[in-house]
Amino acid sequence: MTNPDVIIVGGGIGGLGAAYALSRRGLAVRVLERAAAFGEVGAGIQLAPNCTRILDDYGLLDEAKNLGVTPEAMIMRDAVDGSELTRLDLRDLERRYGFPYLVIHRSDLHAMLLCACERAGVDLWTSQQVVDYANVTGGARVTLADGRVEKARIVIAADGLHSAARKLLSDDEPVSSAYVAYRGTTPTASGRAAEVDLSEVVVYIGPRCHFVHYGLRGGELLNQVAVFESPKARAGEEDWGTPDELDAAFARACDFVQDGLPDMWRDRWWRMYDRDPIMTWVDGSIALLGDAAHAPLQYIAQGAIMAIEDGWVLGEHVARHLTDDGTVDWPAVLAAYQAVRPEHCRRVVSTSRAWGQLWHLDGLARQQRNVLLRERGTYDYAFVDWLYGPTALHPSDEPPMFTPVPLASAKVDTLIG
Repeated sequence: MTNPDVIIVGGGIGGLGAAYALSRRGLAVRVLERAAAFGEVGAGIQLAPNCTRILDDYGLLDEAKNLGVTPEAMIMRDAVDGSELTRLDLRDLERRYGFPYLVIHRSDLHAMLLCACERAGVDLWTSQQVVDYANVTGGARVTLADGRVEKARIVIAADGLHSAARKLLSDDEPVSSAYVAYRGTTPTASGRAAEVDLSEVVVYIGPRCHFVHYGLRGGELLNQVAVFESPKARAGEEDWGTPDELDAAFARACDFVQDGLPDMWRDRWWRMYDRDPIMTWVDGSIALLGDAAHAPLQYIAQGAIMAIEDGWVLGEHVARHLTDDGTVDWPAVLAAYQAVRPEHCRRVVSTSRAWGQLWHLDGLARQQRNVLLRERGTYDYAFVDWLYGPTALHPSDEPPMFTPVPLASAKVDTLIG
């Protein structure tokens, strides 16, 4: 493979997903990964039906289910008193949307996609730091840190939150939420983890903090995440989100949440950033994908899913825009990608921010929020039809399955300002 059809910069979940989506359409794809080895850092990840339907299309859903857990319910509780606020019946959710809700270890999902790319013949290169992008006659090129140049008909920048390619389209910078996440996984064979119901995904929402838990690897591990607002970040200090802030952030939380804090890894933490939405992702023969285009906060668990959707949509439009001689009409493909994806992802990014505000209310606003959430019916899908239905995946010439609805009622909008 001298000059591939497509170069993808970044070998994370989004980059590998796009590589597989395009290689299965018969394209020669090369992935340039900055690290010395392909891998994924983190713990659990949630895959809603708008993602598992893609894994099913790829023939990977059964493998993913064997690697993860398909829970029966998603429950939201108040972090202070532990009371239940609302829930989703995930078995009914699967019947409604046709595909399951799945939780899986990030490294397992990444490894599965990597193996799929290897089977499909994707050219996988490591230790490749891309420092510049440019359009050239007949395609695009990337320049690497060692001065080498690689060319292809199309370059897809899946280079993450700090994307170098995004600078072609926007001069913005990542936006700090002042929130930080601590994670931890523990075996479920004994101790506290053995007593947790792994058929549930549970989030405890509290004043400027929340706590999540669910099972991984067929129930062998309990994944727990503690997220809180950092006073140091709000004060403008450089060294923020440190372990000394963790326990203080959850001082008002119920016993179950506080009992989980010792399980957090305290030698690493994840500061939470997103990006302001931009509505142009394509510059000539260069296209943004994943966090480079639409990095969100994690409150509706759609970051990696949006990246996987991006790759799937590209692959679908490659199949739809083959010319009579078997070549790809790339301007049409990229125009369709640009038409389908940015508005949906803008809504996800904006909704994630609003949902985070709703989770972290205090005082009277917290009490009012709790009343509203308790009033929601278990089988009311108005909040997620736009998200979990297939509308975001389908080209604009196909009718949506569901009519999109606002995230929240006017009452909730008032609570979060």
